[in-house]
Amino acid sequence: MKIVNIVGARPNFMKIAPLMAAYSKYDDIEPILVHTGQHYDEKMSDLFFRQLGIPTPDINLGIGSGSHAVQTAEIMKAFEPVCLEHKPDAVLVVGDVNSTIACGLVAVKLGIKLIHVEAGLRSGDRAMPEEINRVLTDSISDMLFCTEQSGVDNLLAEGVSKARIHMVGHVMIDTLLTNLEKAKASNIHNEMNDNFGIDCSKGYGVLTMHRPSNVDDPIVFGRILDALEVIQNDMPIIFPMHPRTRKNIAGTDLGNRVDNMKNLHLLDPIGYLDFLKLTSNAKLVLTDSGGIQEETTVLKIPCLTLRENTERPITAEIGSNQVVGTETQNILNAYNRLKDGSFREAQIPPLWDGNAAPRIVKIMHEELK
Repeated sequence: MKIVNIVGARPNFMKIAPLMAAYSKYDDIEPILVHTGQHYDEKMSDLFFRQLGIPTPDINLGIGSGSHAVQTAEIMKAFEPVCLEHKPDAVLVVGDVNSTIACGLVAVKLGIKLIHVEAGLRSGDRAMPEEINRVLTDSISDMLFCTEQSGVDNLLAEGVSKARIHMVGHVMIDTLLTNLEKAKASNIHNEMNDNFGIDCSKGYGVLTMHRPSNVDDPIVFGRILDALEVIQNDMPIIFPMHPRTRKNIAGTDLGNRVDNMKNLHLLDPIGYLDFLKLTSNAKLVLTDSGGIQEETTVLKIPCLTLRENTERPITAEIGSNQVVGTETQNILNAYNRLKDGSFREAQIPPLWDGNAAPRIVKIMHEELK
């Protein structure tokens, strides 16, 4: 049984790692790992693969950056010969990046079964490119593996056959739980002390932002900075900054404001284990990332999502996440709830137990025979 597995961007690495490990339990499964190179930073990619124990990709398409249309088209052109050469029984895609829909389209047009891991998530916001990728990938997939009940409900409402839908939990949580102990050995807290004078034992916040709706709009970015100026008076905020965000604000008034905040500390992108140590010990995480909403939920770390919606509603329904938008006062109101102890008690969603990948591979092995 030959299964081609697709990764394209860093969030995919955390989702593919436990699947590659789970395949090893089956002698009759031949996994082939394809890296499209959609987001490829040699240093960071190698670091993630090494830290997560992911095998070196069998094939690297080396696509690189580009507009959504160019990137999707280039991935399709490069991936089709891979399918024609290897003739896989199935192509497995994860998440919602351009590589996901591009490789999915190639597979189904060649009559190859398509498997989507992390299926059914919906934000309801068609302005998000990821939402388009999610909807389209689910509509052409043969097997759909869901992380939470909302995914199952969304797929059924869209007319997907119940027989194709499987509620299995979340592979990214498998990765987190597998690496939590290892992350404790990270030296990142000492580095924060050495480089910025931060005593992490006294509490700190972590910030991530990369979505165009936040970092491309000076007005929105400015409102978020207004809130951060207040919060950083109470605790240091550590900000691993996406290269695109850094480029956007360089030489602007926003850049000057960021540079002048004494307790907002900028980092270059960091490895998985360093980031896991930071988030697992933080007092607060502020983010516009989908995956971080889920990771903080399992870690029971308060998270403020700087968006108007989430495709991961379970994190806000029972988890430690609050979707606060980008208005300054709404962010601060949620922060004040954390300060006064009225932030909701967090629960962990069903099946987020570290065993999603074995469940997925078992179902695949049974149904693809």
